[in-house]
Amino acid sequence: MPAEIPSPTCNVGGQAVIEGVMMRSPRSFAVVCRRPKGEIVIREERWHSIWDRLRFLRWPFFRGGVVLLEALVNGMSALSFSAQQQEEEKAPDGDTSTAPATGGKAKEAVSFTGVIVLSIAMAMGLFVALPHLLTWLLGLSTDTFAFHLVDGGIKVSILVAYIGGIGLMKDIRRVYMYHGAEHKAIYAYEKGLELSVENTREQSRFHPRCGTSFLAMVILVSVFLFAVLLRQPLSSSTLVDHLLKILVKIPLMFPVAGLSYEGIKLSGKYRDNPVVKVLVAPGLWLQRLTTREPTDDQLEVSILALRKTLWREQLAEEIAEAGGVQVFASYREALPAVEG
Repeated sequence: MPAEIPSPTCNVGGQAVIEGVMMRSPRSFAVVCRRPKGEIVIREERWHSIWDRLRFLRWPFFRGGVVLLEALVNGMSALSFSAQQQEEEKAPDGDTSTAPATGGKAKEAVSFTGVIVLSIAMAMGLFVALPHLLTWLLGLSTDTFAFHLVDGGIKVSILVAYIGGIGLMKDIRRVYMYHGAEHKAIYAYEKGLELSVENTREQSRFHPRCGTSFLAMVILVSVFLFAVLLRQPLSSSTLVDHLLKILVKIPLMFPVAGLSYEGIKLSGKYRDNPVVKVLVAPGLWLQRLTTREPTDDQLEVSILALRKTLWREQLAEEIAEAGGVQVFASYREALPAVEG
């Protein structure tokens, strides 16, 4: 008998990757991808959040920054794994493991850390420094609300141009389809439906707890928070004042993320409230760019990823800490491995 699916009160989130989907629950991290020849690869492992050791990071307004950083780490790891699967060929001896050699783990960790640091630096430059400097060039003063409103508008414009531009690429369009598949599977789970292709197909591809909605909420919160905290000059020199305020904005992104996360949590809980619907509307509009209607084979991948995370949630006390990588010829063959 398959394992009983845990209650929809178990928080599950995900991310689309290359020809696949990553899902994360409180105890599990799973990535499911299709290889070019149609094989399905499942990677699942026990997840330990940093707030398991530092419990104060679970507190409201702290947890948003933790979730953001962990999502970045998980997302980069899942993307790297999915990219490897597009080039992976079954070894002659039948070994399907994709784990790196022990001697290469240190170099891989250093390289991975470097990519994350570079990604954060680029994001700060593109979505913090550049909009601020462009708004200053328009002749607005930071002691006005208009400055921060225009700053936020430029951030939205850059975000829309970026996600819309890369969406023109064939490979990214497929990632956006997997993004839609991820949302549909989570919606079916949250409604307590059987996780089948038929049920997930009928769900909406727009979800209020999406990372895209989180970015929209971050921009909205930053407008008001920066307007309150950065009205006073930090230097008599205009240039130095702006540079200092850009530097101050970077650490302020953590409380911005914290407030935004609480907003996203509430939007998921009270999604039928009229006020909440207005607040989440910009994020749902952006999802029209970052999601596409998926095919049934993409829904299969998303269902497997979700089922695999829920498998560990249901059997947390009965299974080993370690996870692993498995390869299957088809969806039907993979189902027993994720049902327990």
